[in-house]
Amino acid sequence: QVQLVESGGGLVQAGGSLRLSCAASGLTFSYYTMGWFRQAPGKSREFVATVQRSGSIRNYADFVKGRFTISRDNAKNTVYLQMNSLKPEDTAVYYCAAGVRGGVTFDYWGQGTQVTVSS
Repeated sequence: QVQLVESGGGLVQAGGSLRLSCAASGLTFSYYTMGWFRQAPGKSREFVATVQRSGSIRNYADFVKGRFTISRDNAKNTVYLQMNSLKPEDTAVYYCAAGVRGGVTFDYWGQGTQVTVSS
């Protein structure tokens, strides 16, 4: 059974930082592109960042470029999202996802972790 478990969310002031983690189990982690998505209240889920299997290729949504960094540790089956210079508009539930098709589609999703940025 595949499980993706996010952690690291919380309440932070604007300008602060958080590091999200997503621990994967039940799959061959290194075969999967990993991604982070988010969903704010009343809005659709949106793409944040992806990292390819080896970790060398990363893609970001324009609104997080220069502030967020996605990384992965294949030995620990974990993907991370370092979030700096947080803004109130970054408030959302953040989800990690795993897909074998290079980020075209995602096969597995975590339950999400809440990030709240106060002004």
